[in-house]
Amino acid sequence: MKLLNNKNVLIVGVANKHSIAAGIAESMAENGANIALTYQNERLKDNVYKLGKEWGVEMLLPCDVASDDELKKTFKDLNSEWSHLDAVIHAVGFAPREELDGEFVDVTTREGFKIAHDISSYSFIGLAKEAKDMMKGRNGSLLTLSYLGSQMTLPNYNVMGLAKASLEASVRYLAVSMGKEGHRVNAISAGPIKTLAASGVKNFRKMLSYNASRSPIGRNITQIEVGNAATFLTSEMASGISGEILYVDGGFNSTAMGSIEEAEI
Repeated sequence: MKLLNNKNVLIVGVANKHSIAAGIAESMAENGANIALTYQNERLKDNVYKLGKEWGVEMLLPCDVASDDELKKTFKDLNSEWSHLDAVIHAVGFAPREELDGEFVDVTTREGFKIAHDISSYSFIGLAKEAKDMMKGRNGSLLTLSYLGSQMTLPNYNVMGLAKASLEASVRYLAVSMGKEGHRVNAISAGPIKTLAASGVKNFRKMLSYNASRSPIGRNITQIEVGNAATFLTSEMASGISGEILYVDGGFNSTAMGSIEEAEI
């Protein structure tokens, strides 16, 4: 059974084959979704186009989520091809690299704070605003990606932790606001995955190793595991789920301590 058969899905944030959004696109394509992808700028266009071809994607749209005008144009162009929209996947996050290296109080700036929240959090609301009309009567789904750093401190994650906390609050408020028209809004809080975006966080490889050693399943998760969870949340199988943050991290978020045998005495 294909969970998203003939569902129209817009995925925002595919940048390369290693991105979490790529795992989501792959899973959704395998489950019958009609997919439209966006690209941020001309530099990324060819790469996103090639990836899209692997998933049978025929619609590629420019979209800089930092611009309200571009968001409006993206949905205008989308509406010229599709009469309706069933789901929006928001896989966008950014903070200046220099704000992800060092002590939080020392490296966080007013400008960096604004940028991180605008791109990583407000953009989800902006997408919801523009998607409403095309999703009318579809009992649609909106999904975004978060991380444990929204709830707990992590070395060098800094202002991104604040932005992800804001994003998770947005999920709850959007769930109420969009729910009035039958739409669901959720987030996946994925465990660390080796992506280009994550490489901007200092010592990320050490974080990967630590996470695998402390995870109840004894390893890190994969892109496709996040993709499969996204497919489920977007499908009618999850019709009763909204306003939720689903952890797909091998259970890491539930542990307070790793194996006691590893402790030094």
